[in-house]
Amino acid sequence: RIFSFLDVVTLCRCAQVSRAWNVLALDGSNWQRIDLFDFQRDIEGRVVENISKRCGGFLRKLSLRGCLGVGDNALRTFAQNCRNIEVLNLNGCTKITDATCTSLSKFCSKLRHLDLASCTSITNMSLKALSEGCPLLEQLNISWCDQVTKDGIQALVRGCGGLKALFLKGCTQLEDEALKYIGAHCPELVTLNLQTCLQITDDGLITICRGCHKLQSLCASGCCNITDAILNALGQNCPRLRILEVARCSQLTDVGFTTLARNCHELEKMDLEECVQITDSTLIQLSIHCPRLQVLSLSHCELITDDGIRHLGNGACAHDRLEVIELDNCPLITDASLEHLKSCHSLERIELYDCQQITRAGIKRLRTHLPNIKVHAYFAPVTPPPSVGGSRQRFCRCCIIL
Repeated sequence: RIFSFLDVVTLCRCAQVSRAWNVLALDGSNWQRIDLFDFQRDIEGRVVENISKRCGGFLRKLSLRGCLGVGDNALRTFAQNCRNIEVLNLNGCTKITDATCTSLSKFCSKLRHLDLASCTSITNMSLKALSEGCPLLEQLNISWCDQVTKDGIQALVRGCGGLKALFLKGCTQLEDEALKYIGAHCPELVTLNLQTCLQITDDGLITICRGCHKLQSLCASGCCNITDAILNALGQNCPRLRILEVARCSQLTDVGFTTLARNCHELEKMDLEECVQITDSTLIQLSIHCPRLQVLSLSHCELITDDGIRHLGNGACAHDRLEVIELDNCPLITDASLEHLKSCHSLERIELYDCQQITRAGIKRLRTHLPNIKVHAYFAPVTPPPSVGGSRQRFCRCCIIL
């Protein structure tokens, strides 16, 4: 029982103490959860095979994240021996192909969480196999598997209607049709990541909003075709939304964010970087209607002024919720904004890179009220550097953390 609480490294050390300890330490019941990422990443397939034989049906959770040497053959042996596996992380295991998903489909019907991010050989055939053999699948990450198309998504959701989290970041072939399948078959969906899915438009995301009312986290950063119609649809259909990331979605405006804020009162994190049309009006609505806001990125929102920050600093979230605010490249922000944030006692970090009206004195005054805050900024030298030995010294802008 004592050995059951030990991590992988400690178990291996204990196994070397004596024959009796070796038997106890390597007992399969002690190896229900294994994460090799911090232990050894250059393992070969035979190590995975040995682990599977040792653990057998006891193993519930395995992470092989970043294990570049592990391929389909080793994972077939693993699947045959560890049929009770529930959580499997193969992120960055670039050698694996559709054959691995076929093995998992055949032997691992209890699989609930599967991470295949950056496994670029994965195709629609993998999603079809998972649909047929892993009906309990709740979380799937196929980010950067850029061979996947709408046909694969269609096959997946028809057999795995209980999906709660789907990560499709960098799946550049996906289009609105794929989202329509998700919206029609995945009513339990809570988390969806579509970052850099450049073909996505309002039509597909509106279908998601209408079919997935439990949605709490949506990342559509880089989906530059979406408009305020998405924010309206989220406000009308997804009142539990907590996380919204729409960086570089330059068509979004104050009108859409007003509708969103007035309907989604549980918002905790918002990434609005490079939403260049928003103004202080959005901050006013957030300050009034979103009392749980913790993290807000407004970098490159060049129309934001001190007045917007003043409303935010006086808002319901300010005193004991707001933890991070990012204001990089907001040229209208001055030291006055820092004065407005003094009452945000939970504030842990503020980003001020390229805010040229922010001064060192303003930052120091903020720190007198919030001594533990991390302020990230940089300043150019005030005077030209002196010449040394007939040649001018080179100085770059200096990043500081105060």
